[in-house]
Amino acid sequence: MSPTPARPRASLLLLAYLAFVSLGLPDGLLGVAWPSIRSDFGVPTEAVGWVLTAGTVGYLTSSVLAGFTLARVGVGALLAGSTVLASLALTGYSVSPVLAVLVGCALLLGLGSGAVDSGLNAYAAGAFGARHMNWLHAFFGLGVAIGPLIMTGVLSAGLAWRWGYGIVAAAQLVLAAAFVLTVRAWHRGVPASTEASAPAGAAVATGPTSADGATPVVRIPIRDTLRLPAVWSGLLAFALYVAIEVSAGLWAFLLLTEGRGLSAALAGGCVSAYWGSLFVGRVVQGVVAERLGAGLVLRVSLVGMAVGAALIAVPGPAVLAVLGLVVVGFAAAPVFPLLTLTTAERVGTAHADRAIGLQIGASGLGAALVPAGLGVLIGNTSVQVLGSALLVLALALIALHEWGARRPTAGPPVQALPAQVGRETQTSGPVRPVVDGR
Repeated sequence: MSPTPARPRASLLLLAYLAFVSLGLPDGLLGVAWPSIRSDFGVPTEAVGWVLTAGTVGYLTSSVLAGFTLARVGVGALLAGSTVLASLALTGYSVSPVLAVLVGCALLLGLGSGAVDSGLNAYAAGAFGARHMNWLHAFFGLGVAIGPLIMTGVLSAGLAWRWGYGIVAAAQLVLAAAFVLTVRAWHRGVPASTEASAPAGAAVATGPTSADGATPVVRIPIRDTLRLPAVWSGLLAFALYVAIEVSAGLWAFLLLTEGRGLSAALAGGCVSAYWGSLFVGRVVQGVVAERLGAGLVLRVSLVGMAVGAALIAVPGPAVLAVLGLVVVGFAAAPVFPLLTLTTAERVGTAHADRAIGLQIGASGLGAALVPAGLGVLIGNTSVQVLGSALLVLALALIALHEWGARRPTAGPPVQALPAQVGRETQTSGPVRPVVDGR
């Protein structure tokens, strides 16, 4: 069971919730806006792939780099700068004259969003408990749900799709200003229990310091993180989980209509129920995880995902598949936040920020590749294969998690990089790990 962190500051907690809502908002805009965008730019429907690809590249790049630079710049500065970048990118959406400019803005939006996602997840894993960790991710889903409503409202009012992006850009700019004003508070909000201890025998330098300019640091070479088996198993676990979540939501409509004979309206409502169960599950299970422990809830949730996938795979009436989707959504709800929360237990506190950044990047890769691969598989076979594919992925995730849980959490000894020349070393005082960018 993870140690209980200190009570988070209310102002930072509120900002974190709003930031997760803002992360989801742009994701919900494109689907509603694309028919209008395509018409304005005179491009084919499949051109949306360029926008999605650019966004994914930016997201993967920044989410990985954020884990490697977080200790150097500080979480407050990272969140402020990245949110400003996201606001500028969304403003670019609203004024783009051609598709090529929109694609460039999608790259910038991915860069900003990936850094915010990694930075907030790394911070929350140390500063918040299981309840808030789950609720934060629930609010991301709330943002995804609000996005289409904003764009639908704009288009229904007879305004151009650009207004929808402009509204969200303005909201992002306000949030960025709040991050700028609270840069130092984010460091102070980290409870002492989340500070890393110096490895035995490591030299602690007074020269290089953390983002607050006062705390001595230990430089941890990148190779020490990348040689940990727990890091690589964590990357695969995140990729598998997000692949299941996205694939179920993406292909459920096709399964229910073509595979199980439901009307389009009823199938659409059932897909909404799937996403709704994910939101409700995170709200409810956040409290449960705080009381019963992250490890137990995580294991039960993984098994629940497999049970739900099995219900989808079994040939039968549509109600069985719908029930399976709801079970998968509810069971999957706490998996991403709890895997993030327990990262330090698997890889060690000194490597946690860096590992979380890599994990967020791996999740983006899983969300892009596996659902697309399933689309090819469905196109060459039948949509009925969806349930079986989800079941295989869920069982693989259970096996991977159990394998990782049985391995020791400590990796090879962490070696501190030499202190700056001309500076004396000391062994007293709190120590923060700092990413070595070489």
